[in-house]
Amino acid sequence: MSASALLVMDVQRAVVARYPDPDYLPRLRSTIDAARGAGVPVIYVSVGFRPGGPEISPRNRMFGRLAGAPAHPAAEEGMQVHPDVVPEPGDIVVVKRRVSGFAGSDLEMVLRAGGFDNLVLTGIATSGVVLSTLRQAADLDFGLTVLADGCLDSDAEVHRVLTEKVFPMQADVVTSAEWVAGL
Repeated sequence: MSASALLVMDVQRAVVARYPDPDYLPRLRSTIDAARGAGVPVIYVSVGFRPGGPEISPRNRMFGRLAGAPAHPAAEEGMQVHPDVVPEPGDIVVVKRRVSGFAGSDLEMVLRAGGFDNLVLTGIATSGVVLSTLRQAADLDFGLTVLADGCLDSDAEVHRVLTEKVFPMQADVVTSAEWVAGL
């Protein structure tokens, strides 16, 4: 028997604000609630840095502009998990330092210690955290499911190509409703 965990990745205030989709958060909330109701652990993976970003190289194209920047309360609030899907007691929260959920985090240790061998991936963006985490998780021999409508991307065509052509090589790709129906 295998143990699954639902990963909710980069669903942080500042990230959600860049991807306006009025149906996304209610659908994700429903999926999270169904997972909890079925006893499937929910693991939140969020990007975050120490004040001043000592772990950020100025050479990093995505995060380099943050290197050495002073802490700002609005920026810190933006990095919090969106209040519509906030973690509850008992949920696990992992902080990563790069795009992949595994990069600079203790995600693999948490998964191995918990005996999880199947991961159900959701998050923003499909071409960012979902793609990077899927690739690394596949290389680490985890079973994978991607909830296609549990992911968002700024480019609908990129999302489509990833969920219809790329991800199926390493994961089952289903809708949130299909996954919930199988719980």
